[in-house]
Amino acid sequence: MEFSTKAIHEGEEPDTGSGNGDVISPIHLSTTFARKDPQIPTHGFEYTRTGNPTRLALEKKLASLENAKYGLMFSSGLASETTMFLSLLQTGDHVIASDDLYGGTERLLRSVVSKLGITYEMRDLSKESSLDHIPEKTRMIYFETPSNPLLRIIDIQKVSGIAREHNLITAVDNTFATPYFQNPLDMGADLVIHSTTKYIGGHSDTLGGAVITKNKDIYDKVKFNQNSIGAVMSPFDSYLTMRGIKTLAVRMKEHEKNASAVISFLRESSKVSKIHYPGLKDHDGHDVARKQMRGYGAMLSFRLKTDISGSKRFVGNLKYISLAESLGGVESLIEIPSLMTHAGIPREIREKTGVTDDLIRLSVGIEDSRDLIQDLSYALGKV
Repeated sequence: MEFSTKAIHEGEEPDTGSGNGDVISPIHLSTTFARKDPQIPTHGFEYTRTGNPTRLALEKKLASLENAKYGLMFSSGLASETTMFLSLLQTGDHVIASDDLYGGTERLLRSVVSKLGITYEMRDLSKESSLDHIPEKTRMIYFETPSNPLLRIIDIQKVSGIAREHNLITAVDNTFATPYFQNPLDMGADLVIHSTTKYIGGHSDTLGGAVITKNKDIYDKVKFNQNSIGAVMSPFDSYLTMRGIKTLAVRMKEHEKNASAVISFLRESSKVSKIHYPGLKDHDGHDVARKQMRGYGAMLSFRLKTDISGSKRFVGNLKYISLAESLGGVESLIEIPSLMTHAGIPREIREKTGVTDDLIRLSVGIEDSRDLIQDLSYALGKV
């Protein structure tokens, strides 16, 4: 079954037997499910925190898109990360993480996970020598590719191979690429993380996260804590996310087409000093991206030849492109990472990795690209 077909049909086969023949999975709002035997759930469901038919349909659908066996849905991307860390690590363990991470993930490691006696260090995993030394207590390598916000590319197959040699878990955040453009599990990763709030949902109206894997041991551990911790996706958010997935393929094509047009415009601007985008031949990691991705997506960041006041004037003069956190919706969103999504990272750390005040992150939507370019042109004229 091809991607677009799976996105529409997987997990939502019409029940023409004892059911009503619903073409789409109905929203099961019930928090509890009646049974005839006190020890055996009649239809496999007992309590919605433990399992819900609507959420299960979504978990099957998203797992199929990542060519996986198991999917688990959570109330947010950070909820999926938190549950994953707590399920697979214990006191004394060590994590190697990429140094260009979403600010919320860095905060989670620094302010929450580390308090449990789990240590971590951040490295530039796009460099070949970054894993020459692996501490004895390391249990996991965690990274984003493309990364947030610098679009760094990490060789999934190479890192996963090194991890296997040392009996480590490889966890990859695939939010920016989506399963339409990239499947980390096929390249050796043990599990994939998604903030489904972004491209998977696609309409900026539902919060969620996912852990996806082919490994039953990982699934069983995370599934146990999905129920025990309880940060699960609601039935209504599951429905909205499934509805979003059905158009993922057509949306990603349009997103990428618009991003290409916007980048062509920005490259000609005298106000822009550098563009970070894996589809550019001069982008560090372009060759790796070309090898492991089927497309380059619609996330990009660029540097303005100005100070923070100029960056503020630029984003403040946009009309169609909204100044807002998040990404991956049908509407274009722009932000200044140092003041917004990555503001919680200590200044010396974020500037060392390149998240400086001149950096702008842009999530290119599916509006008409001519309107987006006109919007950007006007705002750049105010810098």
